[in-house]
Amino acid sequence: MTTSTQRWVLGLSALASFMVVLDMLVVVTALPTVQRDLGASLEALEWTVNAYTLSFAVLLMTGAALGDRFGRRLGFVVGLGVFAAASAACALAPSVGALITARAVQGAGAALVMPLALALMNAAFPPERRGWATGIFGAVTGFAAVVGPVIGGAVTEGVAWEWIFWLNVPIGLVAIPLLLTRTPESRGARTPLDLPGLVTGAIAACGLVWALVRGNSAGWTSQETLVPLAAGVVAGIGFVLVERRAAAPMLPPRLFALRPFSAGNAAIFLLNATLTGSLFFIAQFFQVAGGLGALDAGLRMLPIGVVPLVLAPRAGALADRFGERNLIVTGSFLMAAALGWLASVATPAVAYWTLLGPLTLVGLGITLGVPAMTRAVVSRVALPDLARASGAFSTFRQLGGAFGVAALGAAFAATGGYASAGSFTDGFVPAAVVAGVLALAAMVAGLALPGRVTARISEPLGDVAH
Repeated sequence: MTTSTQRWVLGLSALASFMVVLDMLVVVTALPTVQRDLGASLEALEWTVNAYTLSFAVLLMTGAALGDRFGRRLGFVVGLGVFAAASAACALAPSVGALITARAVQGAGAALVMPLALALMNAAFPPERRGWATGIFGAVTGFAAVVGPVIGGAVTEGVAWEWIFWLNVPIGLVAIPLLLTRTPESRGARTPLDLPGLVTGAIAACGLVWALVRGNSAGWTSQETLVPLAAGVVAGIGFVLVERRAAAPMLPPRLFALRPFSAGNAAIFLLNATLTGSLFFIAQFFQVAGGLGALDAGLRMLPIGVVPLVLAPRAGALADRFGERNLIVTGSFLMAAALGWLASVATPAVAYWTLLGPLTLVGLGITLGVPAMTRAVVSRVALPDLARASGAFSTFRQLGGAFGVAALGAAFAATGGYASAGSFTDGFVPAAVVAGVLALAAMVAGLALPGRVTARISEPLGDVAH
């Protein structure tokens, strides 16, 4: 039996997560329209996705720490307010540069909303009811992933692309007072903020992604590419050194001594790079190469999202039966096979039924791989480190998405463009091949996992034999 307060916490947390996940995907079917209306280049289109993803990823663990220190409800409300205000700025953006800036601020708001929604929910429910609550939360989040491209297409085609962002504003205006009046405040451990880690991590991520995005247009040996690349590498090394010496690191290096943690994070980075980069180009392929409207493109992407929605409730039972490693390897292989299949049949005149098989396989690969990766990462982590491990997993997942869009964008720009359906297909095929290679790399990372990862340890990590 749930109390009124628990229902409010669950409902508002699920609503906020729906909005955050929706905005990761709702934009993909609007990209060709944004490109035409704002005169955006491929590079600018990539940044409309990556600005959101990068700020979300880099600030996610900091958002969780701020909520623990100053109040999770307060942080949730602030994040929701920032997200809604940035959504209005996206809708009002007079140029693609303004849109990218507003998307980065949106991601910062999401970095507060997502971890604190989960933290509030876990604080509101006793351990024996958290599984039920998490199931509902996950189902709502999964539904957002399924309908995101469809809603984006419907709104873009039926009204205007700006309205995919305006939709967030009334949700935020309604949810904020309800959060303040219907949900209790909670706090966690007041750990010091790891500002050096945050700064070096942000520079490393942005530098590397910037170099990938700019490489083709500016030249791979130009200063505009090499300087941010070098800055990213140096900052990455600095991040490792800072985290090794920090009293309360945002990402404790000792966690990487655990094979399931390191291999699972590598696998989710690579598999989400595959997925996010693929969605970025598949949605545009239907419109630019296929000549379809935004809504038709979104509807044709449904097979990717429906399979996870149907099979996700059985993911835990499948992992218990077959083991995380087997599911990760199988799911990653299916993704690689699906993208190779797409690359082999992609032409401007390809019949949709020819694409149903690979699109469905993409969805099946996600369903098998991602939940198993989640379990593999957290299953061997000591309970005091569980929050950091979960935050690290989410961060690597989002960083992988930004990397995937940039890497596939580089492959696309080297061989194709937006000038015609044929030119777009010329770029889409190598982009799909690169996505398949990333999925194979995720499979290799999965093979590094132990054969069975099922029991969570309770000893301190430093005392565990690996």
